[in-house]
Amino acid sequence: MALRRPMVAGNWKMNGSAALAQELFKKFAAKLQNDSAEVVLCPPSIYLESVRQLLESNKQTLDGALVRMGAQNLSQHDFGAYTGEISGQMLKDSGCRYVIIGHSERRRMYGETSNIVAEKFAAAQKHGLTPILCVGESGPAREARRTFEVIAEELDIVIEKNGTMAFDNAIIAYEPLWAVGTGKSATPEQAQEVHAFIRNRLSEVSPFIGENIRILYGGSVTPSNAADIFAQPDVDGGLIGGASLNSSEFLSLCSIAMSA
Repeated sequence: MALRRPMVAGNWKMNGSAALAQELFKKFAAKLQNDSAEVVLCPPSIYLESVRQLLESNKQTLDGALVRMGAQNLSQHDFGAYTGEISGQMLKDSGCRYVIIGHSERRRMYGETSNIVAEKFAAAQKHGLTPILCVGESGPAREARRTFEVIAEELDIVIEKNGTMAFDNAIIAYEPLWAVGTGKSATPEQAQEVHAFIRNRLSEVSPFIGENIRILYGGSVTPSNAADIFAQPDVDGGLIGGASLNSSEFLSLCSIAMSA
């Protein structure tokens, strides 16, 4: 069995502040004492520079801990007349290591199709970023027993356009739409079932990728349910939304991942 380092990635969405970043780093210095889990902060792009500066200024106090920075989105284009967009190269220059791709809110609110998501996945890797690819089914799809069908479709278009080996440098986040921001969470058994499906799907074409890729769970993760979810054999941490805005809760989740 592969030794996959757990990851806790905080997606602030359109929330947070420079003050929140400072508060988090103060607690990181006191609480994050080892690299048994990787911590990623994904603030709004306007705060990337603030987080980068905090990473630089706290290098010594964070010695031994793995704290990285990620973005919430990027353009599939390298440059051009795309008002409001940010390219992969710009994110790389800003100090990002990761970028969230295909979040359900981007797909649902901004019309990002699976083809666009696959193009953004490629753009991230082209510029040296590791994509965190989000996949997940809606409530009606789960009720219709179409969960695996939806997940397979979202994975297959990325594989078709980028190849299976592209997942050697990628993270997958399973985020059931019916659990994102609703206060509802998948049970540990439901999360494990889908994570195992994703891992097996990739293993069909590359056993190495299937065994080694990290798969995060996202969807109303809190300190009260994280331990049971993170303990599942195919769950490698969490993509955290609301709880990432509370420094105490987020640190608790990091601690849980470190001991999972």
